[in-house]
Amino acid sequence: MNKTYQRWACGFLAVLLAALALCAGTVWAVDPCLYYRMPAERQAVFFNERYQAAGLAKNVPADTVILGTSMAANYRASWAEQYYHTSAVRITIPDGYFCEFDQVMDQLFRGKSPQRIIFALDLNTLIRDDSGVSDAMPDYLYNQNPFDDVKYLLNKDSLYYSLYVLMTARRGGGQTLDEGFTWDKTSVWGKYETLRTYNRPPLSQEQTPRDAYLEYTGENLASMGRWFLAHPDTKFEVFFSPYSILFWDRAVRRGDLDARLAALEQACEALTGYENVRLHAPLFAKGMVTNLNNYCDYVHHSGEAGEWVLGNVCAEKFLLREKDIEKTLADWREFVIHYDYDALWDGEFWERWYEDHDQPPDWCKS
Repeated sequence: MNKTYQRWACGFLAVLLAALALCAGTVWAVDPCLYYRMPAERQAVFFNERYQAAGLAKNVPADTVILGTSMAANYRASWAEQYYHTSAVRITIPDGYFCEFDQVMDQLFRGKSPQRIIFALDLNTLIRDDSGVSDAMPDYLYNQNPFDDVKYLLNKDSLYYSLYVLMTARRGGGQTLDEGFTWDKTSVWGKYETLRTYNRPPLSQEQTPRDAYLEYTGENLASMGRWFLAHPDTKFEVFFSPYSILFWDRAVRRGDLDARLAALEQACEALTGYENVRLHAPLFAKGMVTNLNNYCDYVHHSGEAGEWVLGNVCAEKFLLREKDIEKTLADWREFVIHYDYDALWDGEFWERWYEDHDQPPDWCKS
């Protein structure tokens, strides 16, 4: 009986070890998260920014890195290569938090030193704390502990994505590094779409205190400051992502315009104080942000608009200097307070709206 049990136990253990070895071997060979290498014989299959950003940061040699949230997702690294005459890669964390960007930054500078980081600074990210961050960022892909790679190699999700990558590659799928994680070619852009998807808030009778966002903004600026000080030989081109004019309509109607401008002032004063940082403000580019044909919602702009932004950042057309901060913000406040937002919903909009709807938008009913 004991020998039978021992044989069964040994057989079970052998099968289990073989299954684990097969799983680990498959994940290592396919490497769906690009953790060990970039694929040489096929195009990469992109499926999760948080899982694959570590591999992009580690395995793509690039002197210039475009980094940001979904606001930078439709930028192409090839544009940076064209404008800056350099090798480049784009790494984005949708709805990213600064603690997540810290992990990407650590990975980027581990064993190499990019000459330039182009950081698309998302105002909505700048003014919030990390309390909403989830565990979606796999720490074992970003740390320096080789032993916890087992969490990647012996992982059912890794095995699933390995099979997904193999099936996609067999069908001739995958994307170039330049197109990975972009979504502008599958989205609808234009003034009507931007207005249609905008849920206009009611006018608030209360004003958010001017200092409401300063604590969190300060914490996030401190995170950025650590990047700059730790890598003094790297140039940081930081620019405020250009939201549409509807973002400012939202701020005015919700009563937090001055709180957001105070956060911007705090950021401008801090960021212009570093020797290896240049701050750019396409957020205030009136011609772009008022042209809703550049957008698909109230914040996200098209790839074409992004190419224009990046080209002008390179050309220093939006460069913001310390001496210009106060006037720039004061002028912008006057502009957005007195802008005729109601005129955006013109006859052409309503004609198209009632082609598909019997009722006005919900915000019109409140």
